[in-house]
Amino acid sequence: MAYDYREAFSVAGKRCIVTGGAQGLSRGMAEALLENGAEVVLMDVQEEKLQGVVQAYRDMGYWVHGIAGDLSRKEEIDRMFAAAMELLGGKLDVMIPAAGIQRRYEPWEFPEEVWRQVIDVNLNHVWFMCQKAIQVMRDQERVGKIINIGSMSSYFGGTTVPAYTAAKGAVTQLTKSIASDCADHGICCNAIAPGYMDTEMCANMTQERRDECTRRIPAGRWGTPADLKGPVLFLASASSDYLNGAVIPVDGGYAIK
Repeated sequence: MAYDYREAFSVAGKRCIVTGGAQGLSRGMAEALLENGAEVVLMDVQEEKLQGVVQAYRDMGYWVHGIAGDLSRKEEIDRMFAAAMELLGGKLDVMIPAAGIQRRYEPWEFPEEVWRQVIDVNLNHVWFMCQKAIQVMRDQERVGKIINIGSMSSYFGGTTVPAYTAAKGAVTQLTKSIASDCADHGICCNAIAPGYMDTEMCANMTQERRDECTRRIPAGRWGTPADLKGPVLFLASASSDYLNGAVIPVDGGYAIK
């Protein structure tokens, strides 16, 4: 029988959660799912912005919900996940805990409270969302998909971002650990490691620094949220059912130069 790519790559009817979905890469990934028939719950701390995004997508006819809350707090994660499960009828096919923050200080100046905030959002929220997803997805009829978001900092040290680098390195190893434990329970856990992306997170970078980074990218440009749409559809669909524990760079070739 011929390989039916339309069925293999389909996400139609899949029930999904994307955190950080009001902007940036998270929104781009959520948009890819919505455009292709998935039902998506967006989570974000920016309530007003989230409401605007949800309404815009609803006006386009997409099946979308919004839940606002602080993903740095475990009690809020518990509340938000429970609310999402109610909206999704207790089913979950795709979890993308993509919310993240970045704070820059020299290592000898990095404030303790900022360190804890970055770790809580970029690592702890990822783990708790993964754990909750696993509890729902485990041994269900359809293969569950967890898509974590690493970074170039999963491979490199970066500069003035020790907490971000520590968290993203941990996320890639967490991805492999979950894959090892959950592959035989019908769950695929993989990660995307974006390169330099033209989003709000890098908006305050100087033009000199931007130009320096661009020269290092073989593709000759920064990425955009749209560049993650294809990889996310692949990882969320049945076409990647035998892929587990992978960390996929989407960086225009930055890591190889």
